[in-house]
Amino acid sequence: MTYSKTEYLVKILQAPVYEAAVMSDLVNMPRLSSELNNQVYLKREDQQPVKSFKLRGAYNCIAQLSDLEKQAGVITASAGNHAQGVAYAAKAMGIQATIVMPETTPDIKVDAVKRFGGEYAKVVQFGTSFDQASDHARALCDQQQLTMIPPFDHPDVIAGQGTIGKEMLSQHSDIDVLFIAVGGGGLAAGIAVYVKQINPNIKIVAVESEESACLMAALEKGQPVTLPEVGIFADGVAVKTIGQTPFELCRQYVDEVMTVSNDELCTAIKDIFDDTRVIAEPAGALSVAAMRKYVRDKQVSGQTFGGILCGANINFHTLRYVSERCELGEQKEAVFAVQIPEEKGAFKSFCAALGGIVITEFNYRLAHNSSAHIFVGVKLKQGRDEYLALLDRLKGSGYDCFDLSNNELAKLHVRHMVGGRPSQRTEEVAYSFSFPEYPGALMQFLNALGHDWNITLFHYRNHGAASGLVLIGFEVAPEQQAAFQTHIESIGFNAQSHTDDPAYEFFLASGR
Repeated sequence: MTYSKTEYLVKILQAPVYEAAVMSDLVNMPRLSSELNNQVYLKREDQQPVKSFKLRGAYNCIAQLSDLEKQAGVITASAGNHAQGVAYAAKAMGIQATIVMPETTPDIKVDAVKRFGGEYAKVVQFGTSFDQASDHARALCDQQQLTMIPPFDHPDVIAGQGTIGKEMLSQHSDIDVLFIAVGGGGLAAGIAVYVKQINPNIKIVAVESEESACLMAALEKGQPVTLPEVGIFADGVAVKTIGQTPFELCRQYVDEVMTVSNDELCTAIKDIFDDTRVIAEPAGALSVAAMRKYVRDKQVSGQTFGGILCGANINFHTLRYVSERCELGEQKEAVFAVQIPEEKGAFKSFCAALGGIVITEFNYRLAHNSSAHIFVGVKLKQGRDEYLALLDRLKGSGYDCFDLSNNELAKLHVRHMVGGRPSQRTEEVAYSFSFPEYPGALMQFLNALGHDWNITLFHYRNHGAASGLVLIGFEVAPEQQAAFQTHIESIGFNAQSHTDDPAYEFFLASGR
């Protein structure tokens, strides 16, 4: 059923979300406000009982069901915040809920669903991906005559999320720009359709991760499209296809769409922590990440920004990745490769050429040839301009430098592997893969790779996410290239070639 904007307004105003949710605080962020020269206000949805805004939409959707539908029970598929919202809402209303979660879901999230739902939540783990879990949920829904509670593509879910917009305008009516995270689009759609009717002068900016920009892709095509793959860091917005109804509402009421990088998200998590002492999950920091980029790109000042900390269910082990990357996103650190002569005194001479700049990382190993490559990290006080001046100074002194600050292969893998060259030239190709994390997953992945090609390089590092990232080198003779490529495409894992990546060439490739 299609609703008019007025009908959505009424649905939002009448949504009974406060039977379970709370009116979260809208807090000023003084440190970030001063740095950006704009007033920043953040809606604290981490204050909800499930640490996420998802409770609003889940509760409102279930509350609108008929008595017969409630008696029959509800079902959903989710690996995260929506699952917890449905479980909590079901318990609050005394309704049986079946929550289908992938087998790869971390125990902390499964345990949270069981805790929030108690005897009213039945957790079923199925498959190794959300798509498999979702298909299983739909099958159970048909078999058991349950009611599906979708995570975003439903008018009542959208209306529940829209209550955030109602609250924000009652807490601070003079917002100039409102930044809203987008995964499936329910949050942005609900807030935008309300805010634009109450105060059309507020600019609505939808914010996506660069690795899952499904709204931007849909707007380019004029309809929802399915992304071939999505990134794993901001898992709360890792959605391949935006919902049809959220898309229609976002197309009408959102003024601008922005994307942000993982490094920018890490910086935003730190920004939020510095002002609130709350640790946001990556998806929960999208609004704040966009604010920095918006100010940098548009050079605006003296405005009032609003954003939503939409979730704080972060895997603790993800924090090491956040800490490692946040200063790169803030442009307070840079990493680069430099070539120096392999001779006595060359290393000391290079250090002297750096001057008084603070060094954050130095990776070097004897390479047994006439030159050596060094991986260098430096701390910046004046941002990118200071870094570019340093590179110019080094090049003026005869050093060959290559910027790696935006090179994902370098930041994810190579910085931990510098010096790992084979002693003799090999016919090596390098690929990265992602695979679901669960007990036995690595062995299953290796079995799928097979043993027809010799593995010459292997690097895996756990980033606290639902999927593992691994970099592998294979020895592949030229006449085997076609067969190898066919095999890689057939094994069912996301694969990306890095044989021509400069970071691989600088530090890992043979015969250089």
